[in-house]
Amino acid sequence: MKLIKILAVVLMSVVLFSCNSQGVTKKSLNNQVDSVSYAIGLNMATNFKKNFKEIDADLFVQGYRNGVDSSNLLMPSIKTDSIIRAYMQKKQIEEQEKQKAEAMAKAEKEYADIKEEGEKFLEENKTKEGVQTTESGLQYIVLKEGTGEKPTATSRVKVHYHGTLIDGTVFDSSVDRGQPAEFGVNQVIKGWTEGLQLMPVGSKFKFFIPQDLAYGAFPRPNGPIKPFSTLIFEVELLEVK
Repeated sequence: MKLIKILAVVLMSVVLFSCNSQGVTKKSLNNQVDSVSYAIGLNMATNFKKNFKEIDADLFVQGYRNGVDSSNLLMPSIKTDSIIRAYMQKKQIEEQEKQKAEAMAKAEKEYADIKEEGEKFLEENKTKEGVQTTESGLQYIVLKEGTGEKPTATSRVKVHYHGTLIDGTVFDSSVDRGQPAEFGVNQVIKGWTEGLQLMPVGSKFKFFIPQDLAYGAFPRPNGPIKPFSTLIFEVELLEVK
């Protein structure tokens, strides 16, 4: 992690720019070593301000000095790595969640019409003959009922499928490629994972998958599927591995 590396560099270089043993701070740069020492301190401070604003400078210096003379330790030195790592991981997760929330808010605003169109489509579709709706909101029609075994979430399956948007745009099709697909049932979107477990081998179902059971706000970048798209798949279950 970036900040841990910064901390490690600081711990090695702090002796170059910390106060001398009498606590007197230099006021000028008299040679190259002075300049490099000051530059390292200035660089580290800038990085701390950017990446670790919460740092307590007094405790940082105290920790360094205690480590040098191995006395008055407030914690065993063996714990330092795990404490730093746990904190940085927490900060990283918080930052990722913040970024995701910001991206979600942006997508909600930019693609609100697609989300609304999908919801309207599903609301009308669920009243059509043959359409069944699960508790999660997944809709499906049984086009052909097979007689084989049903896969579980941990199964591997072989299928043919044809995927479209609600306007009929084809975005993916093993049928068009002429090559069945194989994958784990729990390695695909939620709508597929749920739907496949309803199908005996030999079946062909048509799934109408709400955006929250598909790719939600984060489909593959620059692909044909836009954020919050409702997806339609015709799926034929050929084999359970």
